[in-house]
Amino acid sequence: MTPITEVEGRRLSLSNLDKVLYPATGTTKGEVLHYYAATVAGAILPHLRDRPVSFLRYPDGPGGQLFFTKNPPPGTPDWVHTTPVPRSEDQAARQVMVQDLASLMWAANLVVEFHTPQWRADAPETADRMVFDLDPGSPATVVHCCAVALWLRERLAADGLFAYGKTSGSKGLHLLVPLEPTPSAEVSAYAKRLAVEAESALPELALHRMKRALRPGKVFVDFSQNSASKTTATPYTLRARTEPTVSAPVTWDEIEGCRNPEDLVFRADGMAARLERYGDLLGPLLDPDRARPLPAGLA
Repeated sequence: MTPITEVEGRRLSLSNLDKVLYPATGTTKGEVLHYYAATVAGAILPHLRDRPVSFLRYPDGPGGQLFFTKNPPPGTPDWVHTTPVPRSEDQAARQVMVQDLASLMWAANLVVEFHTPQWRADAPETADRMVFDLDPGSPATVVHCCAVALWLRERLAADGLFAYGKTSGSKGLHLLVPLEPTPSAEVSAYAKRLAVEAESALPELALHRMKRALRPGKVFVDFSQNSASKTTATPYTLRARTEPTVSAPVTWDEIEGCRNPEDLVFRADGMAARLERYGDLLGPLLDPDRARPLPAGLA
């Protein structure tokens, strides 16, 4: 029998709680749901709220079928908020918004990664943050990403912008920058400018082009996720990797001190201690007083 639980007055059916989703660690679906409900709900919900959510679903674990969806899944309860989104091929397109704990648990029961754009639903294509996805090409690792991140932090600071880091939950590192509301196209142009500058300043390390032949041993500074049509893994989401790794906020001391890729691998079972120690390291992204404009004339 499928268990029924009540979350904030909403009745939810939670299925297959004993199913092992991560064989490498024996992590079950029930433990994944507990992670979202009891460990990170208070931290992840502010980063999800008021943003259209895309899901990477992996219902049979990372070794099974993975599929990306932006449309509300079949059977979405009528109490789950949705919002219209600009999508050229579908003028009536809508996406889910995860606004509360009940919606979070409904979505987590689908077994998903959470991905969100750099803009809010009430201001489509107007970014309130900028992102750089630092993606290492083997044999480069997250250690090399950290070196590029430190350069970008200083370059952004020169333009009066604050940068905050999180792991991708995979191989790389994300830098996030709170902004005063700015058209996504302008943010993309500015981010590309800095990616080009990074390649010029760190020619043996950084790369602004995606071309595969150029990638080995370098860090691709991916600025493309600032496009209004793109999304990035939401802070604290679990990833569909071999182990239940988290896209986890990190301190600049951790980035500066990273000497081994394992230094910046964080799993679900370690997040409670990190939140107790640091709180939400990406909280400044939600603080309007930390947002800054792009430098005039550089976008």
